Amino acid sequence: MTSSAGGFPRYAEGMGLWEHRGKVAVVGYGYSEIDRRWDGVSMDRTLGAFQLAAMQNAIEDAGLTAADIDGFMCSEAMAGDSWAQEDRGDPRPYFDPPYDSEDGLSLTSADWLIAGMAREGTPLSNLQYIDRNQLAIGQETGKAAQVVGDGQANVLLMTYNMGNVPGRYKLEEGDYSEGARKWSAPWGWMTSAMMQHAFVFMQYCTKYGGSHDDLAPFVLNQRRNGLLTPWGYYAQHEPYQITLEDYLTQRYICWPNGLLDSDRPVNHAFAMIFTTAERAKDMKQKPIYVLSHVQASHPTKSTMATLEDHEAFTDSLARRLYEGAGARPEDLDIFNPYDGFATFTQSYLEGFQWHGVKRGEAFDFYAGDIRVEGPHPFNSSGGNLGCGRTRTAMYTDSIEQLRGTAGARQVTVRAETAAMGQVTPGGNGHIFLSVHPQI
Repeated sequence: MTSSAGGFPRYAEGMGLWEHRGKVAVVGYGYSEIDRRWDGVSMDRTLGAFQLAAMQNAIEDAGLTAADIDGFMCSEAMAGDSWAQEDRGDPRPYFDPPYDSEDGLSLTSADWLIAGMAREGTPLSNLQYIDRNQLAIGQETGKAAQVVGDGQANVLLMTYNMGNVPGRYKLEEGDYSEGARKWSAPWGWMTSAMMQHAFVFMQYCTKYGGSHDDLAPFVLNQRRNGLLTPWGYYAQHEPYQITLEDYLTQRYICWPNGLLDSDRPVNHAFAMIFTTAERAKDMKQKPIYVLSHVQASHPTKSTMATLEDHEAFTDSLARRLYEGAGARPEDLDIFNPYDGFATFTQSYLEGFQWHGVKRGEAFDFYAGDIRVEGPHPFNSSGGNLGCGRTRTAMYTDSIEQLRGTAGARQVTVRAETAAMGQVTPGGNGHIFLSVHPQI
């Protein structure tokens, strides 16, 4: 069993068409229920229980059995360096094995998930390939496609989760900031992230005009789309639409980032199945072909990225994804870019030139008709702002739009291609999907 993949990551421009374009397909997906966080008591609502449910749902969606899966990929690193057990509160030795550690409760390892599937009566008994080293969803989906294209797995199940431990998020609780963080994160990891994106956003407004209030139509529409996503956090737990007054009077966390500009941490899991285009022909679901994937790699000039850095990075990312797919901006129908903070999503909209939007034009675009019923159904998933910090709503919506099963969110424009991903300068990536094996 190996976790290597030739042709991954895809960082450089000028690589031409992805060598496996149209030869890999997404044939199933699944997700769990969603909570604000685990209550520390209910064993059927732990992060592990949610992730097993998502995996089983993906297998069922594809019309497969667990024995059909020969490749498995997960984000075990999320349970490692920056999500270590000592950072997640007291261990819980009072639970019977295998719950005598945090593994399966507020984090999950590959070994725990594989053993959990066996305990559930759905053993992954024919695994030939296991990859436990992926850091984030944008990298994981791209590598999953690459692994199947390279022939290292024929039917690969990948899974991703986002947990939410009370009072903690990644390195926020550490006593010391190391490396470049000592200059940018004196008040915690998330505050540092807000500061960086706020800085870039203010540069954007200075260069192109506009202000924080110009984000309102986008944020309100994200909540609207999220409420049309039945499994999303707000649809499940706070089913009301925010208003313009709510947005303009929101509490600021790190100006100009407000509470409603920031995604909400949740407890949730997701899974997706990749296979060869040949294998997909006779399966339960219509194949959704992978035309391209790219990973993010753009060094910044300093410890804090500038607007120039963000624009160069997103321009390159878009060019590489289009190049690998043999596509142009006008070929992209469904676009679900990352929206962890509302203050940076315009970088991707303009970088991908979706519906002709160029640099500095995002605010005017937001002020138009971006509803799913309209001519410019931007971020039809509702993303993280509308569904909670799942980082996966962009994938489930894209698949549903291409299948024609998005329900109340189904767009009225053409829905034959989609791009989505979760990225920041220096990491993660995007993937390009299509109902056809080539443009």
